[in-house]
Amino acid sequence: MQLILISRHLKTARNVTIMPQHVFFAALLFLALVVATSAAFSWLSIEFRLPVVRDLLSHLQHKENQKTQEVVSNNLRLMATRVGELQAQVLQLNSLGERLAKLAGVSREQMMAPDAAKKPESIPGLGGPYIVATDSYGDLQREIDRLSRLVEYKTDELSMLESRFLEKRVRDRLLPTMLPVHGARIGSGFGYRSDPITGGRAMHEGIDFIIGEGAPVVAAASGVVLLAEYHHQFGNQIDIDHGDGLISRYAHLSKIDIKPGQMVRRGEQIGLVGSTGRSTGAHLHFEVRMLDVAQNPAVFLKQGEEFAQAKLR
Repeated sequence: MQLILISRHLKTARNVTIMPQHVFFAALLFLALVVATSAAFSWLSIEFRLPVVRDLLSHLQHKENQKTQEVVSNNLRLMATRVGELQAQVLQLNSLGERLAKLAGVSREQMMAPDAAKKPESIPGLGGPYIVATDSYGDLQREIDRLSRLVEYKTDELSMLESRFLEKRVRDRLLPTMLPVHGARIGSGFGYRSDPITGGRAMHEGIDFIIGEGAPVVAAASGVVLLAEYHHQFGNQIDIDHGDGLISRYAHLSKIDIKPGQMVRRGEQIGLVGSTGRSTGAHLHFEVRMLDVAQNPAVFLKQGEEFAQAKLR
């Protein structure tokens, strides 16, 4: 590129040739001047605290602080909400555990005694509205961790209570704890007595319930009918298997309403009171046998709610 310079002071025109390297060096010089000016301006603003620059920096810093504070506040609110949710969950689990323990008929303290060392710090009986406090991040995180451990513990406790409750329901159904006949009085208990026919001392392996002939007899627990037939001493006899070698026996019946192999439910009628076999009058002879060894039926019946009524009659 050529430039022609003309001046009235010069007699002749001058030619100036601009090469590409000249343009490059000029641009580089301009850029260096801009950088140097900016650096000088920044140094002067910091050194002499220029109001405009100071206000600009303060404004930018304030906006940055606001954003940071908003993020922190949002996180704290979320964590505080989580704490409230966990506290409510713990209270619900506590209430549910108490009701389940009552239904299962067990004490929560005794049931969880083996795991007492594992039990985290529990929440006392408190209440009221939940108002978020300005706790620090660390405090809220520690509280969330503590409540999370407590929720986990309460969940395990409920699982154990549920297991105990199911065990109790199964036990109540399979253990002969229900009176086999209602409205009767106890004639002879379990143990040695004078035989009603010979008068000699003899072992009585059950309980005699005295009641009029034809009274309904029900299964003392759920099970499978092993035997339902006539026996020369027991008369019309029913044996019900409740599992694990446990059998209940009903004797001297006037009628049998079930068959061997039949499933019977707790409280289901299985026959009628009579005086068949070796008997002096209408009554129900009731036995409980474990592995064919006679047990005292009162030990089982006392676990029910009706045995006391029979004793008082």
